[in-house]
Amino acid sequence: MDRDSREQYRHFLLPSNVDSRLVEFRENGQLRMISIIDELPDGISSVYTFFDPDVPSASFGTYNILWQAQLCLELKLPYLYLGYWIKESGKMSYKAGFRPLQGLIDGQWKPLADSDM
Repeated sequence: MDRDSREQYRHFLLPSNVDSRLVEFRENGQLRMISIIDELPDGISSVYTFFDPDVPSASFGTYNILWQAQLCLELKLPYLYLGYWIKESGKMSYKAGFRPLQGLIDGQWKPLADSDM
């Protein structure tokens, strides 16, 4: 979404048929990350995360997943859906570090092996 227009943003992130939340994370009052999540009956679905690019070593994606996992525990929800993962995308590589990891393959959730990563 680096160069998407406002209209593309609206169509991708704003329409939802479920309870969506936009959560701000601040450090000493300064906005560092925004996480958009969907609350589903059986879990939390991570939709998109925006973060402060001026803090390159902060691991905001990993922090966001840990925060969402904690939220699932607090809400007694069994699943956390990490959203899209593209093996070849370096920006998404942090998602492969969380286990157990499943992928929707041919319409069925299947465990992903290390060779799939």
